[in-house]
Amino acid sequence: MLHFNKSQTAGIIGLVLLGILFALPNFLNDETRASMPGFAPKSTINLGLDLQGGSYLLLGVDTEKVIDDRMRSIMSDIRREMRPNRGAGRERISINNLTYDDAAAHITLRVAEAGDFDAARDRVRDVTRSGAGALGLGIRPYTVTAEDGRIVIAMTPEAERQFSSEAVRDSIEVVRRRIDPAGNKEVVIAPQGVDRIVVQVPGDDDPEALKAIINRTGQLSFHAADLTVNPSDAASGLLPPGRILVPYSALEGTGRPPMVLVEDPEITGDMVNNASATQSSDGPGFQINFEFDSRGARRFADYTRNNIGQVFAIVLDNEIISAPTIQSAITQGSGRITGDFTPAEASDTALLIRSGALPAELTTLEQRSVGPQLGQDSIEAGAKALIIGFIAVIIYMVISYGRFGIYADIALIANVILIAGALSLMGSTLTLPGIAGIVLTIGMAVDANVLIFERIREELAAGKTPIIAAELGYQKAWSAILDANVTTFLAALIMFQLGAGPVRGFAITLAVGVATSVFTAYVLTRLLAGGYLLSKRPQQLAL
Repeated sequence: MLHFNKSQTAGIIGLVLLGILFALPNFLNDETRASMPGFAPKSTINLGLDLQGGSYLLLGVDTEKVIDDRMRSIMSDIRREMRPNRGAGRERISINNLTYDDAAAHITLRVAEAGDFDAARDRVRDVTRSGAGALGLGIRPYTVTAEDGRIVIAMTPEAERQFSSEAVRDSIEVVRRRIDPAGNKEVVIAPQGVDRIVVQVPGDDDPEALKAIINRTGQLSFHAADLTVNPSDAASGLLPPGRILVPYSALEGTGRPPMVLVEDPEITGDMVNNASATQSSDGPGFQINFEFDSRGARRFADYTRNNIGQVFAIVLDNEIISAPTIQSAITQGSGRITGDFTPAEASDTALLIRSGALPAELTTLEQRSVGPQLGQDSIEAGAKALIIGFIAVIIYMVISYGRFGIYADIALIANVILIAGALSLMGSTLTLPGIAGIVLTIGMAVDANVLIFERIREELAAGKTPIIAAELGYQKAWSAILDANVTTFLAALIMFQLGAGPVRGFAITLAVGVATSVFTAYVLTRLLAGGYLLSKRPQQLAL
């Protein structure tokens, strides 16, 4: 129990040295960090908005466009339902016109043949029922009325409120994934009213750069290309109905003429489950791999199977990022976007696709860089209180447990260094709740040592030799230490999953502190105590 071989000892010491190495940049100025070798760690712990200030944005969510997009999506589904692909097992229904009145917010459909009217109405009802999305039970998303040879589709007021609320919630999640993909920067993103979002990013004093990240729509879609239309004619205004002229993205290089695409996409970005950047399998550069959900995989397979040899354009934010020719049917539900992407371009584009499209356009209503919410005097007073408390604990452990108290103090200092190193490695943001989590873990680490040392005292009182007493003390205290730390770690995980902002910051420091305190309070002190006992073999132990 007290014996460590050379490799174990080297591993423990090496881990502590790594903690010192990663924590060291926090004590260096910017110039010194910049002059360090490239392989040396340079990341530091970021201070939160309440300690150092940051960027503040108030965003407005265009919920009216959400309703408009929903209606246009339903219209596209209706058109596709009336004109199914070959082999779908349904007859084609001819329609005279299918229009959307954005002022009245309803869709009107007229059927060419009176005998197809009932079948068309039934198909429309099937489409509108499947468009319920995540609406709760009892909420009708759309009303379908059939009269005077026409079918009218309108969204119910309950569905409008629900879709608008969903747009705000989804926008919050998309913004969070874009500016804090790791979930450790303690950003605060919260709704304000029915159609506004507050964004607070600590340590970021450039609201314009933040807006550039947030305001990229991230709208991905896959369109059929219409090569029968001359792009020059289209640019001069001779564009057939249902066609759009789309330029190439800068990622694809400059000088390429725009391409004419079918306006209605075959597949949309909401059907993409995941995206990642990897080294290109075709040569130099990087590529973007993507995976569809079941609906997207089915559409992708059907389209590629029926359109071999045709150009299929991939559009991101109204720019073509790739326009490959379909070589064969792709039925595995995944694909790749190739091009001469740099690692940063591929990674950023994959993140944009993975984080999802903004469900609504966001407008900046207010932006500013804010200073610390707490005065410098308050911060200094808090730091002094933390230092005084830390010194008091160190003195108490020495007075209470002598030599073993010194070992506990060494482990406590190593614990703080390891926490700082781990938070620096993760690039976490530290706020007052995070500091509270560190203080709590320091107290828990001392508790573990107190349990061990008191157990050793009991074994010494029972007549055991110092070495046997120490071995039994560490052995019998382990179960209590493990139970306490596992339950605390699970609580931290729950807070991280369910919390946001400062709650997540507290959870991160608590979880990291639990892991480091178990290592330092149980392993490091056992190494120090074992080294002393096995080398000196004292007959009595002043504990």
